[in-house]
Amino acid sequence: MARETFAFQTEVGRLLDIVAHSLYTHKEIFLRELISNASDACDRLRYAALTDPALTEGEPDFRITLDTDRAARTLSVADNGIGMNHDDLVETLGTIARSGTQGFLAQLTGDAKKDVALIGQFGVGFYSAFMVADTVDVITRRAGEEKAWKWSSDGKGTFSIEEAERAGRGTTVILHLKEGEDEFFEPARLRQIVKTYSDHIGFPIVLLDGKAEDAEAGGETEGEGKSGEQTLNAASSLWTRAKKDITDEQYKEFYHHVGHAFDEPWLVLHNTVEGVVSYTSLLFVPSTAPFDLFDPERKPKVKLYVRRVFITDDCEGLLPSYLRFLRGVVDSEDLPLNISRETFQHDPRLAKMRSGLVKRVLDELARKAENAADYAKFWEAFGAVLKEGIYEDFENRDKLLSLARFHSTAGEELTSLDGYIERMKPGQDAIYTISGSELEALRRSPQLEGFRAKGVEVLLLTDPIDEFWMPSVRTYKEKPFRSAASAGTDLGKIEGGETAAEGEAEAAPPAGVEALAAALKEALGEAVKDVRASKRLTESAVCLVAGEGDLDMHIERLLRQHRQLGAAVPRVLEINPKHPLILSLASLAAAGDGGKEALGEAAFLLLDQARILEGEPVADASAFARRMTAMMERGLAAAPASPAEVAAEPAAEPAAE
Repeated sequence: MARETFAFQTEVGRLLDIVAHSLYTHKEIFLRELISNASDACDRLRYAALTDPALTEGEPDFRITLDTDRAARTLSVADNGIGMNHDDLVETLGTIARSGTQGFLAQLTGDAKKDVALIGQFGVGFYSAFMVADTVDVITRRAGEEKAWKWSSDGKGTFSIEEAERAGRGTTVILHLKEGEDEFFEPARLRQIVKTYSDHIGFPIVLLDGKAEDAEAGGETEGEGKSGEQTLNAASSLWTRAKKDITDEQYKEFYHHVGHAFDEPWLVLHNTVEGVVSYTSLLFVPSTAPFDLFDPERKPKVKLYVRRVFITDDCEGLLPSYLRFLRGVVDSEDLPLNISRETFQHDPRLAKMRSGLVKRVLDELARKAENAADYAKFWEAFGAVLKEGIYEDFENRDKLLSLARFHSTAGEELTSLDGYIERMKPGQDAIYTISGSELEALRRSPQLEGFRAKGVEVLLLTDPIDEFWMPSVRTYKEKPFRSAASAGTDLGKIEGGETAAEGEAEAAPPAGVEALAAALKEALGEAVKDVRASKRLTESAVCLVAGEGDLDMHIERLLRQHRQLGAAVPRVLEINPKHPLILSLASLAAAGDGGKEALGEAAFLLLDQARILEGEPVADASAFARRMTAMMERGLAAAPASPAEVAAEPAAEPAAE
């Protein structure tokens, strides 16, 4: 087959441009990435061979080898894993088939230092080889196939694929090292890198021909094998070791390997369960949110092993979707090795493991939540995802509610529901909430004026998922959730503070306000559900609230944005009976038909004003502009003359005697 040349996917080209200019502070990271990929390839073949033993016939043992050639200036990383064919090379090494890539690229700023840190969090795996190599060749042969293939690129926009020769299965990555990268020829340096970053790999990592070079340096090496081969790692699965034998650094590097991540783990959970179902879990909570966290498929990313044999990293039954930020491994002693992926999803033993894992994770999060500042970092990254469980996981709902944190009107710090209940005012029997898309806009909402005056705390909900779990939960520790944006909210029975009607809460609104409300309702017609005097407003003239039993205003807006709802639902327009504008309009309403036309114009201006305060567009922008212009003209015409105009007027003639 003739040599073919392909262009890299645009995203790869952009990444390679930064990678080529020293992506990481420690360039040796490239070796960790290549060894990690080789380990994954061995894992996948070992699983495939469970149902097709012929795939490993003649070479049943897996290993990863490193080989150097100073004369040719090459460093090779080889494995005898699953290997790749032509189509695999195009798909795997020509694109980044990873959810969240577009969102990641959108965050690139053009500032090299910031972008380097950002790409470090995203991870580039194989492409990190171009930090130290000016050309990379990949010679590979898929297990069970006869043809071998060579992939080659200088990382500058294109790559080529052609047929090649390879004796057995697997993949060899050959790096043609740049000038100045001679340290990666040194056996001692390679041994130190593997020990630091890849000691946990469960397959032997062997350095070829290292004995002779070390002998020239006058040193002895441990782990020597035949023909000068050295095994550089412990070659035992990290999770099988006792906790006391594992350092924090080893945990961190295993997290980097299993999660393909570059940040620090925020939490490490290493646990062994023995009993009806026996398994070991080594799970990590990242410190930064992965870029594919909100991928629509919502798949967990924890790898399932059975007696140290990799089974799958796509096991939907192992953990719920709301814990998809977890990375790590679960190794079962009970599941059969030959079980099919479709069958074990419904295995009762898997359900038992799932229940135990969820309990363990939630209990540990509760312990970590005792440190409010540290837990706030976790919540900022993963809170919106964890709240999905409140809606989906009835069994653990109470635990998840206690773990939830919210912004509130009480201050800048996050609060728990338990903390909110402790601060409730005498006479307050509900947990008040308000929903919106922007935190600061919610803080300024006129719907909260009465709550602020009374000193009543309101939770500020800005995550879209809040609109789904709130209606299904209804209460927490016998305290109902109640929307601050709903009509009929009674603040009068809550002790403390002052509202606009303090001292006369039961008194009727000032004279003319009821008549004004009726006139406004008549003018607005079907545009509103009702017009009524407000007990919540202290500063603003008007606000819109949801009628009793109506859809929350924020979720209605979201549904309309996604075309899940047709016309807007009419709302209740509340007017502030103490506001000077409302009192002036009340006087106009009392004048009878003489002020009817002006009231009609004012009614729609008030409604548009209330919509603007809610962050909604006015229903008719041109009509709004016309009414506003007419209102300003009338106001200016009625205004008293300025001092300059008075001075310019001729003096009056004295009266004739």
